[in-house]
Amino acid sequence: MTLRFLLPVLLLAAPFTASAQLADAQSKLKSAVAEVLSVADRTGNRSALPNSLRPVLQKHVSFETMTKRAVGPGWRQFSPAQQQQATELFSTLIIRSYSSKFTPGEHPDITYQQALQPAEGRVDVPTNMVYKGSHYNVVYRMEQVQGWRITDVVIEGVSLIANYRSQLDAQFQKGGANAVISSLSQSVSRPQ
Repeated sequence: MTLRFLLPVLLLAAPFTASAQLADAQSKLKSAVAEVLSVADRTGNRSALPNSLRPVLQKHVSFETMTKRAVGPGWRQFSPAQQQQATELFSTLIIRSYSSKFTPGEHPDITYQQALQPAEGRVDVPTNMVYKGSHYNVVYRMEQVQGWRITDVVIEGVSLIANYRSQLDAQFQKGGANAVISSLSQSVSRPQ
């Protein structure tokens, strides 16, 4: 088959591939949300939620990607051990914060909107969420990182990553990787 005949076939296949990626990512997100809610319901005890949700969230969220982006350009100056420590601390902080929003047995009403593909290997899934009488616009940013995984959450136009980046980048500018790790350690050690 010559290139002249192959090119139209490839051009026709591209929209189906993008459409399949959108559907696959959105399906993965719906499954992840259902799994998180199920685990939260089974746990029943609010103080046990962070430990119960950790394995589920680690399966569906790329904490490594989130930590790297939250730290910013200084991430390249972290040693591998520092990167691992920062990722563990940041994961703990996010999981604890996320878990504190749950009341076991109460589920948000989520309406999934049309997923968007801003770049190859990345899908944004906008949702409208109603929880405890409040309405929220939440966009889950997903990327192909060992399958489709959440890499950022944008709530009412505020990116989780951008919010932490302003804090962590300032810490890095003051004292490098050790200052970032110290700041994360202090945040994790504070009582909820």
